[in-house]
Amino acid sequence: MTSPLTTPASDGRWTPRLWGTLLVLCAAMFLDALDVSMVGVALPSIGADLHLTTSTLQWIVSGYILGYGGLLLLGGRTADLLGRRQVFLVALGVFALASLLGGLVDSGPLLIASRFVKGLSAAFTAPAGLSIITTTFAEGPLRNRALSIYTTCAATGFSMGLVLSGLLTEASWRLTMLLPAPIAVIALITGLKLLPRSEREKDHDGYDIPGAVIGTASMLLLVFTVVQAPHVGWASARTLLSFLAVAVLLTAFVLVERRSAGPLIRLGVLRSGHQIRAQLGAMAFFGSYVGFQFLVTLYMQSLLGWSALHTALAFLPAGALVAVSSTKVGAIVDRFGTPRLIAAGFALMVAGYALFLRVDLNPVYAAAVLPSMLLIGAACALVFPSLNIQATSGVEDHEQGMVSGLLNTSVQVGGAIFLAVVTAVVTANAPAHASPQAVLDSYRPGLIVVTGIALAGLLITLTGMRTRRTQRSIVVAKSLQEEADVEPVAVRD
Repeated sequence: MTSPLTTPASDGRWTPRLWGTLLVLCAAMFLDALDVSMVGVALPSIGADLHLTTSTLQWIVSGYILGYGGLLLLGGRTADLLGRRQVFLVALGVFALASLLGGLVDSGPLLIASRFVKGLSAAFTAPAGLSIITTTFAEGPLRNRALSIYTTCAATGFSMGLVLSGLLTEASWRLTMLLPAPIAVIALITGLKLLPRSEREKDHDGYDIPGAVIGTASMLLLVFTVVQAPHVGWASARTLLSFLAVAVLLTAFVLVERRSAGPLIRLGVLRSGHQIRAQLGAMAFFGSYVGFQFLVTLYMQSLLGWSALHTALAFLPAGALVAVSSTKVGAIVDRFGTPRLIAAGFALMVAGYALFLRVDLNPVYAAAVLPSMLLIGAACALVFPSLNIQATSGVEDHEQGMVSGLLNTSVQVGGAIFLAVVTAVVTANAPAHASPQAVLDSYRPGLIVVTGIALAGLLITLTGMRTRRTQRSIVVAKSLQEEADVEPVAVRD
């Protein structure tokens, strides 16, 4: 049954309230992406002003990732159980408050704490917002269109964050922390009026407290271990013991979920091949892109001497292409399906990363950098919305928050793991005598790893397409056999 909120106007256009609901949710996703991209450029200014060491500065970024990636599973299931609207609005209010505090504090530990709280709140707004879309907009063309707009706002926020951070940091790094606060407050006030009310899940089998504690602890420890591994050493006793502890916690989590009457994650969801491919694809997609952006930023600023704003503008064509084209992806999905679009996007991504391997110390932007940016922008426009559509299709409304939290967890954990791997590869190949050419040569193995990650995403997607073709062939053969079996009966009659 379609709710009044999701019913388009008589001429097929969306109602103002429908647009308003989507824009509120898009604003939250825009802020998440904006906040992630803005802080990186501001780090040198923050360190100089607050007298922070490099290791402390790293935790301004890692603190956010830790809160976000570690609590997404809990955030998604909480939205299902306690009401998506309520969870979304409370978390958005916390995000606004943490943004305000982050711009006013005068110590490194307090700034890191505010970043952790922001990540924590995003871990609840992201799955709650996505599940509001998937339960408000009916599955099919309506939902596909909404998700393509939603993911466009994420890409636009990330791209704008790069440019805005370069401009705002020139005045004060505090503006980069404060900017999300008023936007979040406006979205919160608007959301109070427009977001559809959602009831708490009444027929659930209790709260999976052990699963929530163990699942959250395992994700927090995994993200923490991956973030710290490049600094303390991948083969160090601390890293190995941490990974062992993660394995023990995850094993315990699986056992608890199998026995729980109301699990945090219903493990049966992961028996679906298209769901597994969506989760693995999300890890490969975001992991490869984060690794690429990290290396290219080092290349442009450290080797070429470009300013933060110049570097941000170099990435802008990719973001602009996503912003312009992603809104059309919903209609393309309706025609071709998500596997084909994801495969095409990963193929473009592999080509874009591979092309960047030919850069030198005197690149002509239009010839050496721009082609890669355009290919990667087109890839992001195809892959990101399609992954969201594939992961949430065919899922019952009462599990949309859970699946949304799982997808966002895959994105964040994939980004953290593969960025750490790329960093380790670059560090292992760092030259003893750091001439510019030697440093550039040390980046190339990292770019090869990035390309390999995207290629793995392509191969994973292609296995799904092969499976679908095989199943279709079996169905056709079965139908032909049934027709052949029926024909003799017709003759005898």
